[in-house]
Amino acid sequence: MKENEEEIKKDSEEMNKNEIKNDNNNEDLKENNNEENLKQQLDEMTDRYKRLMAEFDNFKKRNSKERENLYQSLIGDIVTSILPAVDNLEKAVNTPTEDVNYKQGVEMVHKQLLDALANFGVEEIKSVGETFNPEYHEAVSSVQDDTLGEKVIKEEFRKGYKIKEKVIRHSMVVVAN
Repeated sequence: MKENEEEIKKDSEEMNKNEIKNDNNNEDLKENNNEENLKQQLDEMTDRYKRLMAEFDNFKKRNSKERENLYQSLIGDIVTSILPAVDNLEKAVNTPTEDVNYKQGVEMVHKQLLDALANFGVEEIKSVGETFNPEYHEAVSSVQDDTLGEKVIKEEFRKGYKIKEKVIRHSMVVVAN
C-alpha cells in the first residue's frame, strides 16, 4: 500500500510538474500572441499614419494649385478689362502728331502700363512672321502672298496677351496662303 501511495505521490508530482510546464507554455504562447498582436497593431497604425500624411501632402499640393489657378484667373479678368485702354494708348502712340512732348508723355504712360502688366506675368503673343497657331491667334482674314510661307501671319489687327500659357486674349491676324 505504501508503494501505491508513493506511486500516487510520484504521479501527482509529475502531473503538477506537467501542469506547471503547460501553464508556462500557455503563458509563453500568450506573450507571443500579445507581441504579435502589438506588432500587427503597430504596423496598421504606421500604415494609417503614412496614408494620412500622403493624403495631407496631396491636399496641400491640390490646394496650392487651385489657389494659383484662382489667382491667374483673377489677374486674367483684371487684365482683360485693362486691355482696351492699352489698345487705345497704342493707337495714340502710333498716331502722328507735331507735339513731341505730348507724344513722349503718351509713350511713357503706354510703357508704364505694359511694365505693370509684365510684373503680373502678362506677355504679348508674338504674331507677325510666326506660323498661325489657333491656340494663340484668331484669323480674321487670309491673303495670297508668294513671299510668305503657308499659314504665316502677315498682319496683326489686335495684339493678343497671355499669362504663362493661358491665353487672355487671342491675337486677331491676317494669315497668308
